[in-house]
Amino acid sequence: MAYRFEKIVNKNQVDQFHQFPLEIYRNYPNWIPPFRFEIEQIFDPQKNPFFEEGECERYLMFDGDRLVARFAVMNHKKKDDQFTSKTGGFGFVEIINSQTVANAMIKFIGRWHQERGYEAFRGPINFSENDNYWGLLVENFDEPPIYGMFYHPPYYRDLLEKTGAEKLDDHWSYKRYFSDPLPERLVKITDRIESRDSVELRPIDLNNIEDDAEAIRNIYNEAWSNQDISEREEEFTELTRETVEQMISKLKRIMIPDSVLIASVNGEPASFIVCIPDLNELSDETGGKLKWWHFLKLLFFKKRATRLRTIVFGTLPKYRKMGLEALVFVRGIQMTKKAAPKLKFLEGAWVSEKNWLMQRSLEALGCFHHKTHRTYHWKIDTE
Repeated sequence: MAYRFEKIVNKNQVDQFHQFPLEIYRNYPNWIPPFRFEIEQIFDPQKNPFFEEGECERYLMFDGDRLVARFAVMNHKKKDDQFTSKTGGFGFVEIINSQTVANAMIKFIGRWHQERGYEAFRGPINFSENDNYWGLLVENFDEPPIYGMFYHPPYYRDLLEKTGAEKLDDHWSYKRYFSDPLPERLVKITDRIESRDSVELRPIDLNNIEDDAEAIRNIYNEAWSNQDISEREEEFTELTRETVEQMISKLKRIMIPDSVLIASVNGEPASFIVCIPDLNELSDETGGKLKWWHFLKLLFFKKRATRLRTIVFGTLPKYRKMGLEALVFVRGIQMTKKAAPKLKFLEGAWVSEKNWLMQRSLEALGCFHHKTHRTYHWKIDTE
């Protein structure tokens, strides 16, 4: 069967790209559309710095006149060079329940990469940082997705795994209810840590947000490039100043300052955590759109949000084992609960199955593993 692949180059095709999931998820009430403007920024060379070292194209796949799949194909030198064989990527896949369609889609993606000198590809991934819109949901289809994480029908896993995919990595999401008490022993430990004269903990300063954002970036880059689990370092890519500026610009309107904390030791920023209200609650109300008349909703959203997402965290290597990670997590839970009493639970996403150290830390805080997103690897058939 011959399928037609259309590269997305005009507004009508972009509309089809965003409308197609409405058909796929008609019978999946837990699905929430991501904000359309945010997805479009990923594919805009003027707004996404990844285009400076990479390439990304979107496609619609047709069977006759029927749209049967959509996806994006991408490569990025810095990320692709982490692998022993030249490995590209694809993502943002939505597809009908058809193995022949899945097989043809994967074959097209392999050919696209092969023409560019690649030996393999992985996915689903994002043409951006790996904290958002990354991986295929393979566990827990009974809850809506948290902001930045995809929801997928269960049949996606079967389709992709039958195309020759090999598991590359699993990333876990952890959940914790605000109503659950914190372990008393952990609270006593953090009280003792914060009582030290050398340690200071404070919320992000919204009046000095650029400097605080730069401090967070510096901690993150040093922390994640020098990890206690060596095999995790190969997955690290540096967080750029431009990326942080974009993130802050996007999130500062809805930040709860008490859920974005920085701990310092002798005046040096040493550890941090960034959490934000779950914007998917707002996207669910607006159908993934954010028009000017929705900004009033956005303005008051953080006061009525019921879910919180942990975005990113880190501690400078030289200050590890001081308990600073526990301090920012525990105080973050306590202070956020007081500042936003309507919050019901927090979800920390993107914890690698390899990262047993983070898993133990989260479980000690009373968090539990409740979702899994998987990335796969395909070798390109050169015959």
